[in-house]
Amino acid sequence: MKRVVFNQKGGVGKSTITANLAAVAAQQGQRVLVVDLDPQGNLSHYVFGPQADSLRPSLFDFFDQILNFSLNSQPVPAHIHPSPFAGLSLMTSHPQLGELGPKLEARYKMYKLRDTLNELAGQFDEIWVDTPPALNFFSRSALIACDRVLIPFDCDDFSRRALYTLLDNLQEIRADHNAGLQLEGIVVNQFQPRAALPAKLVAELAAEGMPMLNARLSSSVKIRESHQTSLPMVHLDPKHKLSREYTALYQELSQRDQ
Repeated sequence: MKRVVFNQKGGVGKSTITANLAAVAAQQGQRVLVVDLDPQGNLSHYVFGPQADSLRPSLFDFFDQILNFSLNSQPVPAHIHPSPFAGLSLMTSHPQLGELGPKLEARYKMYKLRDTLNELAGQFDEIWVDTPPALNFFSRSALIACDRVLIPFDCDDFSRRALYTLLDNLQEIRADHNAGLQLEGIVVNQFQPRAALPAKLVAELAAEGMPMLNARLSSSVKIRESHQTSLPMVHLDPKHKLSREYTALYQELSQRDQ
């Protein structure tokens, strides 16, 4: 199964959600690959800490050799780095990755990631792809390459407005590039059950027929400690409420695979 976590709006928790769901999957015995396509590299740093900056080859090297037809190109497995957590591997980001996007798009290389992930599918049970907060070459490549898309949603009016545009863009990707792409669901992040507005927004979206997932991810300062220590929640504090919520979300997604 190849999943992409995508939202054109920044600050909705894409990298955090991707890393934690991948960590849950690996903890439950799955062979998991995470692809960090965001030049900010937050997910790579989340998993590897400061070491992320020195891991090579990165996705910059991967796309650079596609762009330049390097005679000294390295095979795809060389770009995959085992993480400190059993069963979890990454293709890491790089700050210069974004510079390659326009050049790759001009040469219509959007299907290269799909071909690569299809090549790797036999080596991993699950592949998770993190994307930049924009509809650009890298996010389009991910949407073309994956089977399902998961949309993080923060409970505010700006996020709601952006959601409609996002869904239109997904429909265009399906029509033009990937007819098999399924919207797996919208995951509510930073949820505050005692606040009136989040519950109202979620109820209204559900009434509109939006595919809202049942699992909710709470707002917690614990996630900052998780980032700082480079420990996904199930490794930092398995009994924490947020760890249980990530596990419940993963189980909900897994049940849909059956």
